[in-house]
Amino acid sequence: MNTSLSVLMDVECIPFKETGYFSKLICDYLDQNEALRPFYNRFPLLENFEDQIKEKQANFPKTHRKVLVDSLTAQYEGFEVSESTQAHIDALTNENTFTVVTGHQLNLFTGPLYFLYKIVTTINLAKELQEKYPKQHFVPVYWMATEDHDFDEINYFNLHGKKVKWNLKASGAVGHLSTDGLDEVFDIFAAELGNLGISERLKELFKKAYLEHSNLTDATRFLANALFAEQGLLIVDGDDAALKKLLMPYAEKDIFEHTPFQTISRSIEGLTQASADYTIQVNPREINYFYLKDGLRERIIEKHGKYHVVNTHMDFSKEELLKEIQEFPERFSPNVVARPLYQEVILPNLCYIGGGGELAYWLELKAYFEELDVTFPMLMLRNSALLITKKQAEKVKKMDLEVRHLFMKQHSLINKKIRDISNIDIDFSPQKKLLEEQFQHMYELAEQTDESFLGAVKAQEVKQKKGLDALEKRLLTAQKRKLKDHVIRLTELQNELFPNQSLQERQLNFSEMYLEMGEDLIPALLQYLHPFEADFVVLTH
Repeated sequence: MNTSLSVLMDVECIPFKETGYFSKLICDYLDQNEALRPFYNRFPLLENFEDQIKEKQANFPKTHRKVLVDSLTAQYEGFEVSESTQAHIDALTNENTFTVVTGHQLNLFTGPLYFLYKIVTTINLAKELQEKYPKQHFVPVYWMATEDHDFDEINYFNLHGKKVKWNLKASGAVGHLSTDGLDEVFDIFAAELGNLGISERLKELFKKAYLEHSNLTDATRFLANALFAEQGLLIVDGDDAALKKLLMPYAEKDIFEHTPFQTISRSIEGLTQASADYTIQVNPREINYFYLKDGLRERIIEKHGKYHVVNTHMDFSKEELLKEIQEFPERFSPNVVARPLYQEVILPNLCYIGGGGELAYWLELKAYFEELDVTFPMLMLRNSALLITKKQAEKVKKMDLEVRHLFMKQHSLINKKIRDISNIDIDFSPQKKLLEEQFQHMYELAEQTDESFLGAVKAQEVKQKKGLDALEKRLLTAQKRKLKDHVIRLTELQNELFPNQSLQERQLNFSEMYLEMGEDLIPALLQYLHPFEADFVVLTH
């Protein structure tokens, strides 16, 4: 796709904590709350990358670079490699070259819209670092989660409120899955798109990715490459024997010494002590590796002195498992706890870019990295955006709303709007204040005469306040009925922009916005999503 265009859009920025869609943990992290300081290395400010570069350079084995470049060269065989991507692969042999990484599942046709936002944030971060530190070279990387086995999370995408789904009984690592049967999905997708000229590009993209490649890994590499090759995006598949070999010394510590289990458990305890409101995203297991082979990806557990592969009849003694690790490193697949370590072991990486849920589990891992003497990367929240069409923007204006109002819970938004447009005052706050003043006098009177009456006075105050609340609600309900057309229009608009009462980026597929914006879509994101501007971005086309 052509990404060199300049696109004119209106931009509005809303602090993440004001959207109501981000956890306290992430909002505190963005505020650099002191309680979280022990759980990350350096906060992602442009000037902080200088020390991160020095630390990673001193702590990244030179020998890993050659293994990495050889593996990438092999992975790209048979794919069209852009000049900028090839330049990035070649540059990785140089000790002054570093990566910034995002990772994502192999969602069908990219899945939700934020797939694009993750990669755009990563590309733009590499560009800004290049400008700030011209002596170094920075490579944006997309790490494909090819070994994941949660097929039900990736086998669909949403278009026009409908689920386009790949029905398949799948097992094992999703990257190994054959693309057979995706021609039926293509037919459903094509029918939904219709025959407008702009839809032909999407059909062609789906066809070339999924009907001309034999497995999901290759299909996803083709698709991401087609969307971002011009930007030099490097696509890494960790399901690779040579790369896994570099991980195996760490895998042995995990499997035989349970290092991450003990260390991460202590970090989780520290996080929960820092705030009861912090949600723990993942819990470590005693062994954080799966056994991966022939459509199988099952956990390894220690059982009766043997190492057992769950849901199979496979058992290994310690000696047998060590031999298997040495001879077949590709058969050992890290789980969500061990995969971040794998990434940092094989890449000269400075920063991981992820969503709120991802950063939440990365914040559990720093002590684990330190124990294994692997540099912990900086953690950056990816950009988030709400894309509004011209037609939707006109509706917002016509309803005399501000875009930030649309982030409110629907019932609160409706109540606010009814209060704003009603020709009677439905806010009983003054009456409640007056009531409180009257009861204050009664409290004083009770204290001077008989303190045993204080409870009765309090009960009466509560009762009368509840009565006012009930009257306010009844009046509001009556006004909603009277102003029903306003409520319907408002609800429809919010449901368009926040499908399923969720962020647009978590629901819509990029194809839906491509039908609106065409070739402007990715250039607009590259132009307006700035990694160091920590706000939620609203873009009106």
